[in-house]
Amino acid sequence: MTTLKAKLQEDLTSAIRARDELRASTLRLTLTAVTREEVAGKEARQLSDEEVLKVIAKEAKKRREAAEAFAQGGRTEQAAREVAEGELLDAYLPKQLGDDELTAIVTQAVEEAKAAGAEGPRAMGAVMKIVNPKVAGLAEGGRVAAVVKQLLTG
Repeated sequence: MTTLKAKLQEDLTSAIRARDELRASTLRLTLTAVTREEVAGKEARQLSDEEVLKVIAKEAKKRREAAEAFAQGGRTEQAAREVAEGELLDAYLPKQLGDDELTAIVTQAVEEAKAAGAEGPRAMGAVMKIVNPKVAGLAEGGRVAAVVKQLLTG
């Protein structure tokens, strides 16, 4: 069974052969981030596919934020490249939850938190604790927090 990291490396090799500069540089940067994460602790280790997904998600988020910054700065060419790199990375991530799916999961978590005695804005932490494991990798934290806040404040 090939790991996600191996898949990234294979895709990088084929991108280089195809002279696909955008794909090659994006994958090269992402693999560098994976390697950096592998040697970050006290001892080097192999990342699990789940951990590699987290690195890819972090890299994709960086691209989205950079694209926004470039767009606001009027640098449309760089913004377009960042968007393209982000979309390339998104292809490796699990499909993100739609707004309806996310709202349903959060609504259920709010009910669970209420049952446990947590209500109102102070219940944010309790609800996030319930929601986060369910949506890990399927929705960005900021999006999740916004829905939780919206449902708690009514």
